[in-house]
Amino acid sequence: MSDHTADGLRELVATFLRTHDPSGDRTGFLRARFDAGLAWVHFPPGRGGLGAPAHLQAVVDDAFAEAGAPDNRPRRNSIGLGMAAPTLLRHASEAQCRRWLRPLWTGEEVWCQLFSEPEAGSDLASVRTRAVPDGADWVVEGQKVWTSLAHLARWAILLARTDPDAPKHHGLTYFVCDMTAPGVRVRPLRQATGEAEFNEVFLTGVRIPDSHRVGEVGHGWAVARTTLMNERVAIGGRPLPREGGMVGVLARLWRDRPDLRTGGLHEEVLHAWVRAEAARLAALRLRQLVAAGQPGPEGSAVKLSFAELSQRISGLEVELRGAEGLRHDDWTMRRPAEPDLLGRTATYRYLRARGNSIEGGTSEILRTIIAERVLGLPAEPRVDR
Repeated sequence: MSDHTADGLRELVATFLRTHDPSGDRTGFLRARFDAGLAWVHFPPGRGGLGAPAHLQAVVDDAFAEAGAPDNRPRRNSIGLGMAAPTLLRHASEAQCRRWLRPLWTGEEVWCQLFSEPEAGSDLASVRTRAVPDGADWVVEGQKVWTSLAHLARWAILLARTDPDAPKHHGLTYFVCDMTAPGVRVRPLRQATGEAEFNEVFLTGVRIPDSHRVGEVGHGWAVARTTLMNERVAIGGRPLPREGGMVGVLARLWRDRPDLRTGGLHEEVLHAWVRAEAARLAALRLRQLVAAGQPGPEGSAVKLSFAELSQRISGLEVELRGAEGLRHDDWTMRRPAEPDLLGRTATYRYLRARGNSIEGGTSEILRTIIAERVLGLPAEPRVDR
């Protein structure tokens, strides 16, 4: 029986578990799982996979979960797993993949993303952070902003300008930056929720060896597009059960608190539930497409829908709760790895959801991508090209 079937993969997991104790050393177990090709089963052998179809990943993950095996804490390293890993797989050298993929997957090394800048967020190709060659290194000067996980990260994917005289999309190069290197300074950005998930990062004379360049010099935009397409799927296309996520909070509140119900809000809650279910099914379809190849511009639609739904649902919850919905539980300054959308108050969810239409590509930019690349509408005039 081929290992590239559901039954074959279950047997591989069972064989692995007979010689590796899931209750033992966590890191050792995860390293061995990676080496056995049972991390990302669709990645090539030697890179944590078996070259199996991507849709069989769930079979392997479920088999390990049923055995009580530790996972790699995916929420703590969402950028590494969702964005950096697929970019490295497609564009990095064999030596780079050997160095970075295993500790990324095991969670030993957290990753962040140094893309957006104070004047280059929505127009990412306008980044001004410079990388200048100096012998076998590049010397980087600049500032990045809205950097999730920078306070925890060991590595960062970095987009920098290496040719200021070239057209803006052609003068960029993609690097991996050591976040512990001299000249890297991370400062928290406190948000409306009181927390600081995000950071700004100052790069002053940071030296990056040329061996940490991913792709060719000047071809960074093509590499970055791979990251961005995977980012939108990672944000908007997460697998959820029916009534998973914030719509489940709203639905349970409606069922459990009849004293809060009104006729007008009944229609609004029903409408939000239907839209959330449609979005969940669209995300499921998108993940099936991704399993057959690289994500395309369709991921922009899923991410756009996710942002609008999160804001609408969180607003409905606050409206339904009335005065009690205005009480925020805690304004303590924290620096978490990820927002706790389901474990906090309605006010927290409402405030945090405001950022959904900005992070991972603003809703305005995503609408333009959908119009031009999905619907085939005429492109907007661009004076910068």
